[in-house]
Amino acid sequence: MENRSCFSLRLDGLTKYLEGLNLQNLALEKVMSGKADCILILLEHEPVLTVGKSGGRENLLVDESELERLGVELQSTGRGGNITYHGPGQVVAYPVLNLGKWKKDLPWYVHSLEEVVIRVLEDYGIEAGRKPEYRGVWVKETKIAAVGIAVKRWFTMHGFALNVRVNKEHFKLINPCGIKDYTIASMDDFVDSVDLHEIIKSVEEKFSLVFKSKLIEVSREWLESGQSEGETRLA
Repeated sequence: MENRSCFSLRLDGLTKYLEGLNLQNLALEKVMSGKADCILILLEHEPVLTVGKSGGRENLLVDESELERLGVELQSTGRGGNITYHGPGQVVAYPVLNLGKWKKDLPWYVHSLEEVVIRVLEDYGIEAGRKPEYRGVWVKETKIAAVGIAVKRWFTMHGFALNVRVNKEHFKLINPCGIKDYTIASMDDFVDSVDLHEIIKSVEEKFSLVFKSKLIEVSREWLESGQSEGETRLA
């Protein structure tokens, strides 16, 4: 594996969307300043609908008072794509990368993120793939993972969300990613028992293989500090 400084941070419990966004911004500061080439943040969000730069409020199927009643937030975000859902039982991966250390090629990057998910699912006997007209990962005619990224000067934010055992009723609040013709899948549709922590470890493993980098686990305190990679405090 090539000599790249890649770190991984796993968050326990549920994380508010804006808190996760703040952590991404802290990671971006470290990557842009050269203290790391890659920081992979893995978490579960509290229930939230996020609207991308392409819009998406037209694909919200209920009014905001209904969202409030259900305890689902609505947030605008800087990633590409349309409206999507994050919530408990979904592994969300935010790779903050300096693509200059890999390949300055956005289709390659999106394809690689999808490949990470496809390989995770393969380990669970779930045959998944891509649809040429849509981003994300699909099991036949159902979407099991969404991909939405933001890239500026070849530095990345946002990433992908893999449905493990999600509340599908929340997806009915929207046309996910603006798509009306297909339904949502979750790993527990195909596997009797799924352990979120095991899947997070699998995401780290497959990310390491696809991006040809060894991941070093770090603490949230390290991310929130001004330490450089040589002073990394392991989790």
